[in-house]
Amino acid sequence: MPDTADTAGTAQTAGTADTVGTADRAGTATGGPLLQARGLTKTFRVPRSASGSTRLHALDGVDLTVRRGETLGLVGESGCGKSTLARVLLMLERPDAGTLRYDGVDPFALRGRSLLAWRRRVQMVFQDPFASLNPRMSAGELIAEPWRSHPDLVPRAERERRVHELLEKVGLRAADARRHPQEFSGGQRQRIGIARALALDPEVIVCDEPVSALDLSVQAQVLNVLTELQAELGVAYVFISHDLPVVRHMADRVAVMYLGRVVESGPAEEVFTAPRHPYTASLLSAAPRPPTAQDDGPSRRIVLFGEVPSPTDPPSGCRFRTRCWKAEQVCATAVPADEPAPDGPQHLAACHLPIQPSDRGGSRAAAHE
Repeated sequence: MPDTADTAGTAQTAGTADTVGTADRAGTATGGPLLQARGLTKTFRVPRSASGSTRLHALDGVDLTVRRGETLGLVGESGCGKSTLARVLLMLERPDAGTLRYDGVDPFALRGRSLLAWRRRVQMVFQDPFASLNPRMSAGELIAEPWRSHPDLVPRAERERRVHELLEKVGLRAADARRHPQEFSGGQRQRIGIARALALDPEVIVCDEPVSALDLSVQAQVLNVLTELQAELGVAYVFISHDLPVVRHMADRVAVMYLGRVVESGPAEEVFTAPRHPYTASLLSAAPRPPTAQDDGPSRRIVLFGEVPSPTDPPSGCRFRTRCWKAEQVCATAVPADEPAPDGPQHLAACHLPIQPSDRGGSRAAAHE
Protein backbone atom coordinates (compact mmCIF):
# COMPACT_ATOMS: atom_id res chain seq x y z
CA MET A 1 0.00 0.00 0.00
CA PRO A 2 1.44 3.42 -0.85
CA ASP A 3 2.45 5.34 2.25
CA THR A 4 1.46 8.93 1.53
CA ALA A 5 2.69 10.23 4.86
CA ASP A 6 6.01 8.47 4.53
CA THR A 7 6.65 9.98 1.12
CA ALA A 8 5.55 13.51 1.99
CA GLY A 9 7.66 16.48 1.11
CA THR A 10 9.74 17.57 4.08
CA ALA A 11 10.83 14.15 5.31
CA GLN A 12 14.20 12.76 4.32
CA THR A 13 14.10 9.41 2.52
CA ALA A 14 17.72 8.36 2.31
CA GLY A 15 17.19 5.78 5.05
CA THR A 16 20.49 6.24 6.87
CA ALA A 17 21.11 7.73 10.27
CA ASP A 18 23.23 10.48 8.76
CA THR A 19 20.27 11.86 6.78
CA VAL A 20 17.66 11.56 9.52
CA GLY A 21 16.25 14.68 11.10
CA THR A 22 15.24 17.90 9.42
CA ALA A 23 14.38 19.61 12.71
CA ASP A 24 16.78 21.20 15.14
CA ARG A 25 17.68 18.96 18.04
CA ALA A 26 16.02 19.74 21.35
CA GLY A 27 18.01 17.18 23.22
CA THR A 28 19.83 19.30 25.77
CA ALA A 29 18.60 19.21 29.32
CA THR A 30 16.52 22.21 30.30
CA GLY A 31 16.56 21.56 34.04
CA GLY A 32 17.40 19.04 36.71
CA PRO A 33 16.83 15.29 36.49
CA LEU A 34 13.27 14.32 35.60
CA LEU A 35 13.56 10.56 36.15
CA GLN A 36 16.18 8.94 38.39
CA ALA A 37 16.77 5.25 39.02
CA ARG A 38 19.24 4.09 41.66
CA GLY A 39 20.27 0.51 42.27
CA LEU A 40 17.34 -1.07 40.41
CA THR A 41 17.35 -4.85 40.75
CA LYS A 42 14.81 -7.24 39.22
CA THR A 43 14.82 -11.03 39.15
CA PHE A 44 12.31 -13.50 37.76
CA ARG A 45 11.57 -17.04 38.91
CA VAL A 46 12.38 -19.58 36.19
CA PRO A 47 12.64 -23.40 36.01
CA ARG A 48 15.78 -24.72 37.66
CA SER A 49 18.78 -24.22 35.38
CA ALA A 50 21.80 -26.47 34.92
CA SER A 51 23.57 -24.49 37.65
CA GLY A 52 20.70 -25.11 40.07
CA SER A 53 19.48 -21.51 40.05
CA THR A 54 15.78 -20.69 39.87
CA ARG A 55 16.23 -16.90 39.52
CA LEU A 56 16.94 -14.98 36.33
CA HIS A 57 18.83 -11.76 37.07
CA ALA A 58 17.32 -9.26 34.63
CA LEU A 59 18.54 -6.08 36.35
CA ASP A 60 21.32 -5.78 38.91
CA GLY A 61 22.01 -2.38 40.49
CA VAL A 62 21.06 -0.19 37.54
CA ASP A 63 21.56 3.59 37.91
CA LEU A 64 19.96 5.85 35.33
CA THR A 65 19.05 9.52 34.94
CA VAL A 66 16.74 11.10 32.37
CA ARG A 67 16.79 14.89 32.11
CA ARG A 68 14.04 17.11 30.80
CA GLY A 69 13.90 17.40 27.04
CA GLU A 70 16.78 15.02 26.31
CA THR A 71 17.07 11.65 24.58
CA LEU A 72 18.74 8.87 26.53
CA GLY A 73 19.81 6.00 24.27
CA LEU A 74 19.79 2.51 25.78
CA VAL A 75 21.83 -0.09 23.90
CA GLY A 76 23.08 -3.63 24.40
CA GLU A 77 22.64 -7.09 22.94
CA SER A 78 19.41 -9.09 23.27
CA GLY A 79 18.75 -10.30 26.80
CA CYS A 80 20.77 -7.60 28.55
CA GLY A 81 17.75 -6.16 30.38
CA LYS A 82 16.78 -3.14 28.26
CA SER A 83 13.08 -4.00 27.95
CA THR A 84 12.84 -5.05 31.60
CA LEU A 85 14.29 -1.68 32.58
CA ALA A 86 11.72 0.03 30.35
CA ARG A 87 8.92 -1.90 32.07
CA VAL A 88 10.19 -0.86 35.49
CA LEU A 89 10.40 2.80 34.40
CA LEU A 90 6.76 2.51 33.28
CA MET A 91 5.77 0.79 36.55
CA LEU A 92 4.70 -2.33 34.65
CA GLU A 93 7.16 -4.26 36.84
CA ARG A 94 8.06 -3.59 40.47
CA PRO A 95 11.81 -3.82 41.22
CA ASP A 96 13.05 -6.19 43.92
CA ALA A 97 15.36 -3.46 45.22
CA GLY A 98 16.44 0.08 44.39
CA THR A 99 14.57 3.34 44.01
CA LEU A 100 12.80 5.19 41.22
CA ARG A 101 12.11 8.91 41.52
CA TYR A 102 10.07 11.07 39.19
CA ASP A 103 10.47 14.75 40.04
CA GLY A 104 11.65 13.55 43.43
CA VAL A 105 8.53 11.42 44.01
CA ASP A 106 8.48 7.62 44.35
CA PRO A 107 5.73 6.54 41.92
CA PHE A 108 5.50 3.10 43.54
CA ALA A 109 4.24 4.81 46.70
CA LEU A 110 1.38 6.56 44.89
CA ARG A 111 -2.20 5.35 45.05
CA GLY A 112 -5.54 6.24 43.51
CA ARG A 113 -5.82 9.53 41.65
CA SER A 114 -2.20 10.45 42.38
CA LEU A 115 -1.02 7.27 40.63
CA LEU A 116 -3.38 7.86 37.71
CA ALA A 117 -2.01 11.40 37.29
CA TRP A 118 1.56 10.07 37.33
CA ARG A 119 0.90 7.47 34.65
CA ARG A 120 -0.19 10.23 32.30
CA ARG A 121 3.31 11.70 32.43
CA VAL A 122 5.16 8.60 31.17
CA GLN A 123 4.03 6.87 27.97
CA MET A 124 5.40 4.29 25.55
CA VAL A 125 5.84 3.71 21.81
CA PHE A 126 5.97 -0.02 21.12
CA GLN A 127 8.20 -2.01 18.80
CA ASP A 128 5.50 -3.62 16.66
CA PRO A 129 3.24 -0.94 15.18
CA PHE A 130 0.59 -3.51 14.25
CA ALA A 131 0.39 -5.74 17.34
CA SER A 132 0.14 -2.66 19.59
CA LEU A 133 -3.00 -1.35 17.83
CA ASN A 134 -6.46 -2.90 18.18
CA PRO A 135 -7.60 -3.79 14.62
CA ARG A 136 -11.26 -3.35 15.63
CA MET A 137 -10.75 0.31 16.48
CA SER A 138 -10.29 3.21 14.09
CA ALA A 139 -7.21 5.42 14.29
CA GLY A 140 -9.30 8.14 15.90
CA GLU A 141 -10.64 5.75 18.54
CA LEU A 142 -7.14 4.46 19.30
CA ILE A 143 -5.76 7.95 19.82
CA ALA A 144 -8.73 9.02 21.95
CA GLU A 145 -8.77 5.87 24.09
CA PRO A 146 -6.37 7.23 26.80
CA TRP A 147 -8.91 9.98 27.54
CA ARG A 148 -11.32 7.35 28.84
CA SER A 149 -8.98 6.98 31.83
CA HIS A 150 -8.23 10.72 31.95
CA PRO A 151 -11.57 12.32 31.03
CA ASP A 152 -10.68 15.71 32.48
CA LEU A 153 -7.68 16.18 30.20
CA VAL A 154 -9.65 16.91 27.02
CA PRO A 155 -13.36 17.89 27.14
CA ARG A 156 -15.55 15.47 25.21
CA ALA A 157 -16.63 18.19 22.79
CA GLU A 158 -13.00 18.91 21.91
CA ARG A 159 -11.78 15.35 21.41
CA GLU A 160 -12.45 15.01 17.69
CA ARG A 161 -10.59 18.24 17.00
CA ARG A 162 -7.72 17.15 19.23
CA VAL A 163 -7.49 13.76 17.47
CA HIS A 164 -7.22 15.57 14.14
CA GLU A 165 -4.48 17.83 15.55
CA LEU A 166 -2.47 14.84 16.76
CA LEU A 167 -2.81 13.05 13.42
CA GLU A 168 -1.55 16.11 11.58
CA LYS A 169 1.23 16.59 14.11
CA VAL A 170 2.65 13.14 13.22
CA GLY A 171 2.27 13.67 9.48
CA LEU A 172 -1.11 12.00 8.80
CA ARG A 173 -4.39 13.54 7.61
CA ALA A 174 -7.41 14.36 9.74
CA ALA A 175 -9.49 12.11 7.44
CA ASP A 176 -7.32 9.14 8.48
CA ALA A 177 -9.13 9.10 11.85
CA ARG A 178 -11.85 6.92 10.27
CA ARG A 179 -9.47 4.28 8.93
CA HIS A 180 -8.44 1.08 10.76
CA PRO A 181 -4.87 -0.12 11.43
CA GLN A 182 -4.91 -2.74 8.65
CA GLU A 183 -5.54 0.05 6.13
CA PHE A 184 -2.23 1.74 6.96
CA SER A 185 1.38 0.89 6.13
CA GLY A 186 3.86 0.04 8.88
CA GLY A 187 5.26 3.57 9.05
CA GLN A 188 1.79 5.08 9.24
CA ARG A 189 0.79 2.67 12.01
CA GLN A 190 3.83 3.69 14.03
CA ARG A 191 2.79 7.33 13.59
CA ILE A 192 -0.59 6.43 15.09
CA GLY A 193 1.24 4.84 18.02
CA ILE A 194 3.24 8.04 18.51
CA ALA A 195 0.06 10.14 18.35
CA ARG A 196 -1.56 7.91 20.96
CA ALA A 197 1.45 8.33 23.25
CA LEU A 198 1.20 12.13 22.83
CA ALA A 199 -2.53 12.21 23.63
CA LEU A 200 -1.85 12.55 27.36
CA ASP A 201 0.82 15.27 27.00
CA PRO A 202 3.58 13.13 28.60
CA GLU A 203 6.93 14.40 29.78
CA VAL A 204 8.75 11.12 29.06
CA ILE A 205 8.15 8.65 26.24
CA VAL A 206 9.84 5.24 26.35
CA CYS A 207 10.53 4.14 22.76
CA ASP A 208 11.25 0.40 22.71
CA GLU A 209 12.80 -0.37 19.30
CA PRO A 210 10.35 2.05 17.63
CA VAL A 211 11.74 1.68 14.09
CA SER A 212 13.21 -1.83 14.02
CA ALA A 213 10.16 -3.26 12.23
CA LEU A 214 10.29 -0.63 9.46
CA ASP A 215 12.32 -0.44 6.27
CA LEU A 216 15.17 2.05 6.13
CA SER A 217 13.48 4.90 4.31
CA VAL A 218 10.43 4.73 6.58
CA GLN A 219 12.70 4.56 9.63
CA ALA A 220 14.12 7.91 8.62
CA GLN A 221 10.63 9.40 8.36
CA VAL A 222 9.55 8.19 11.80
CA LEU A 223 12.78 9.38 13.41
CA ASN A 224 12.22 12.79 11.84
CA VAL A 225 8.76 12.89 13.43
CA LEU A 226 10.20 12.05 16.86
CA THR A 227 12.91 14.70 16.53
CA GLU A 228 10.47 17.38 15.41
CA LEU A 229 8.04 16.57 18.22
CA GLN A 230 10.82 16.81 20.79
CA ALA A 231 11.84 20.20 19.44
CA GLU A 232 8.24 21.41 19.60
CA LEU A 233 7.06 19.83 22.86
CA GLY A 234 10.22 19.37 24.92
CA VAL A 235 9.40 15.74 25.66
CA ALA A 236 12.19 13.43 26.88
CA TYR A 237 12.82 10.05 25.25
CA VAL A 238 14.25 6.82 26.58
CA PHE A 239 15.27 5.38 23.20
CA ILE A 240 15.95 1.63 23.17
CA SER A 241 17.53 0.23 20.02
CA HIS A 242 20.00 -2.26 18.56
CA ASP A 243 20.74 0.13 15.70
CA LEU A 244 23.85 1.97 16.88
CA PRO A 245 23.96 4.59 14.07
CA VAL A 246 20.34 5.51 14.84
CA VAL A 247 21.10 5.81 18.56
CA ARG A 248 24.16 7.93 17.83
CA HIS A 249 22.04 10.27 15.75
CA MET A 250 19.09 10.48 18.15
CA ALA A 251 20.63 10.39 21.62
CA ASP A 252 22.13 13.14 23.75
CA ARG A 253 23.44 10.56 26.21
CA VAL A 254 23.89 6.79 25.96
CA ALA A 255 23.80 3.97 28.50
CA VAL A 256 25.30 0.60 27.48
CA MET A 257 23.94 -2.52 29.20
CA TYR A 258 25.42 -5.99 29.57
CA LEU A 259 23.78 -8.83 31.53
CA GLY A 260 21.57 -6.57 33.61
CA ARG A 261 24.10 -3.86 34.42
CA VAL A 262 24.96 -0.48 32.91
CA VAL A 263 28.64 -0.82 32.04
CA GLU A 264 29.16 2.58 30.41
CA SER A 265 27.24 5.83 30.12
CA GLY A 266 27.89 9.37 29.03
CA PRO A 267 27.42 11.93 26.25
CA ALA A 268 26.66 10.10 23.02
CA GLU A 269 29.59 11.43 21.01
CA GLU A 270 32.09 10.62 23.77
CA VAL A 271 30.80 7.06 24.14
CA PHE A 272 30.74 6.42 20.39
CA THR A 273 34.11 8.00 19.54
CA ALA A 274 36.07 7.10 22.70
CA PRO A 275 34.53 4.03 24.38
CA ARG A 276 36.13 3.19 27.72
CA HIS A 277 34.55 -0.18 28.53
CA PRO A 278 35.81 -3.17 26.49
CA TYR A 279 32.24 -4.34 25.88
CA THR A 280 31.26 -0.98 24.41
CA ALA A 281 34.31 -1.05 22.14
CA SER A 282 33.45 -4.55 20.91
CA LEU A 283 29.80 -3.60 20.36
CA LEU A 284 30.78 -0.55 18.30
CA SER A 285 33.34 -2.47 16.28
CA ALA A 286 30.64 -4.97 15.26
CA ALA A 287 28.39 -2.27 13.78
CA PRO A 288 28.56 -2.19 9.96
CA ARG A 289 30.25 0.94 8.61
CA PRO A 290 30.94 2.12 5.06
CA PRO A 291 34.56 1.56 3.99
CA THR A 292 35.05 5.33 3.79
CA ALA A 293 33.68 6.01 7.29
CA GLN A 294 36.18 7.93 9.39
CA ASP A 295 35.78 8.34 13.15
CA ASP A 296 37.72 7.93 16.34
CA GLY A 297 36.02 4.72 17.43
CA PRO A 298 37.46 1.20 17.24
CA SER A 299 39.42 0.95 13.99
CA ARG A 300 39.49 -2.85 13.79
CA ARG A 301 36.84 -5.43 14.46
CA ILE A 302 36.97 -6.98 17.93
CA VAL A 303 36.03 -10.66 18.00
CA LEU A 304 34.82 -11.90 21.38
CA PHE A 305 35.38 -15.55 22.27
CA GLY A 306 33.04 -17.74 24.27
CA GLU A 307 29.31 -17.60 24.86
CA VAL A 308 27.28 -14.94 26.62
CA PRO A 309 26.90 -16.16 30.23
CA SER A 310 23.43 -17.16 31.39
CA PRO A 311 21.55 -14.51 33.39
CA THR A 312 20.54 -17.33 35.76
CA ASP A 313 24.20 -17.82 36.69
CA PRO A 314 26.08 -14.58 35.93
CA PRO A 315 29.86 -14.38 36.54
CA SER A 316 31.18 -12.91 39.76
CA GLY A 317 32.80 -9.47 39.75
CA CYS A 318 32.61 -7.90 36.32
CA ARG A 319 30.03 -9.76 34.26
CA PHE A 320 31.95 -9.18 31.04
CA ARG A 321 35.20 -10.68 32.33
CA THR A 322 34.62 -14.15 30.81
CA ARG A 323 34.77 -12.62 27.31
CA CYS A 324 37.10 -9.66 27.94
CA TRP A 325 40.63 -9.57 26.52
CA LYS A 326 41.78 -7.27 29.33
CA ALA A 327 40.46 -9.32 32.26
CA GLU A 328 42.67 -9.90 35.30
CA GLN A 329 42.11 -11.51 38.70
CA VAL A 330 40.57 -8.38 40.20
CA CYS A 331 37.80 -8.56 37.61
CA ALA A 332 36.61 -11.86 39.12
CA THR A 333 36.71 -10.78 42.75
CA ALA A 334 35.32 -7.24 42.80
CA VAL A 335 32.37 -5.55 41.12
CA PRO A 336 33.78 -2.49 39.30
CA ALA A 337 32.42 0.90 40.27
CA ASP A 338 31.58 3.68 37.81
CA GLU A 339 34.73 5.72 37.17
CA PRO A 340 34.69 9.02 35.24
CA ALA A 341 36.93 9.61 32.26
CA PRO A 342 39.91 11.89 32.98
CA ASP A 343 38.74 14.41 30.39
CA GLY A 344 34.98 13.89 30.76
CA PRO A 345 33.43 13.67 34.22
CA GLN A 346 30.03 12.74 32.76
CA HIS A 347 31.52 9.78 30.88
CA LEU A 348 31.41 6.80 33.26
CA ALA A 349 32.65 3.23 32.81
CA ALA A 350 32.29 0.36 35.27
CA CYS A 351 35.64 -1.26 34.52
CA HIS A 352 38.78 -2.06 36.54
CA LEU A 353 40.91 -1.73 33.39
CA PRO A 354 39.21 0.84 31.15
CA ILE A 355 40.43 1.43 27.63
CA GLN A 356 43.00 4.20 27.41
CA PRO A 357 43.53 6.53 24.44
CA SER A 358 46.71 4.63 23.56
CA ASP A 359 44.69 1.41 23.19
CA ARG A 360 42.44 2.74 20.45
CA GLY A 361 43.45 1.71 16.99
CA GLY A 362 46.25 -0.49 18.26
CA SER A 363 46.47 -4.20 18.91
CA ARG A 364 44.10 -5.78 21.37
CA ALA A 365 45.69 -9.17 21.83
CA ALA A 366 43.79 -12.22 20.61
CA ALA A 367 40.46 -10.47 20.69
CA HIS A 368 41.06 -9.04 17.24
CA GLU A 369 40.20 -10.77 14.03
